[in-house]
Amino acid sequence: MSTFRYGANVQANGVRLHYLLYGQARAGRDPVIILPGITSPAITWGFVGERFGRQFETYVLDIRGRGLSQSGPMLDYSLDAQAADLAALAAALKLPRYTVVGHSMGARIAVRAARSGLPGLAGLVLVDPPVSGPGRRAYPAKLDWYVDSIRLAVAGCNAEKMRAFCPTWTEDQLRLRAEWLHTCDERAVRESFDGFHNDDIHSDLGRINVPVRLIAAGRGDVIRDEDIAEIQRLLPSASATRVVDAGHMIPWDDEAGFYAAFEEFLGARLDAAISKEKQHVGQ
Repeated sequence: MSTFRYGANVQANGVRLHYLLYGQARAGRDPVIILPGITSPAITWGFVGERFGRQFETYVLDIRGRGLSQSGPMLDYSLDAQAADLAALAAALKLPRYTVVGHSMGARIAVRAARSGLPGLAGLVLVDPPVSGPGRRAYPAKLDWYVDSIRLAVAGCNAEKMRAFCPTWTEDQLRLRAEWLHTCDERAVRESFDGFHNDDIHSDLGRINVPVRLIAAGRGDVIRDEDIAEIQRLLPSASATRVVDAGHMIPWDDEAGFYAAFEEFLGARLDAAISKEKQHVGQ
């Protein structure tokens, strides 16, 4: 049975933000807000929302300039604006406590937002965040990869044409990306990509005062072992693990390994839900 409840819009930080809601509130378990990456509308994380929804009330956000959230030529797409969106969203949803799970760009947004002490924030999960920044090595992906695929989607394309950009993805994954990628504003993506290299999130880490879980991909070279060591030096509260068989899009490459990497951080094991599902299927 699906855990999807509904999609909705809120006014937060002066913009319209759209989110998808999965699961029901459960006593003793904090709600989860999922912040996707640079070209991932909320709907593309729907399969993750479904699984999280079995354990937690889960909100998957369309970052401004993506999906059904507001975009436009005058909109501010800076990291600071996106971080303010997160704070305003949590306030608009009236969440007394919550945990944020951010992937890639979403993880950087979470770090920037948390440095100011988000009211109600109980913990952060940073999933393969780009560690690029001023004076640091560049993010391994190239801007043209994003821009060319967006323009292809804007013109209209099928899953097979999208396969040139994501050769390891399944047909369903490619079809969904081909359907929704056109909703990612090109300027939003360009400015976020520039922010990967111009915004210094490392200086934010020492100001975070909640537990942090770092989940790194085993492949893709976004986070090296020395990067993990630096993050833990700057943020001693951070625990870390790798999903060895996955690239940067971890749940796409190794969904079970992604859930298992959370361990008990959220207060309930996500991989326990996988085990039960497999038992049910086998009956």
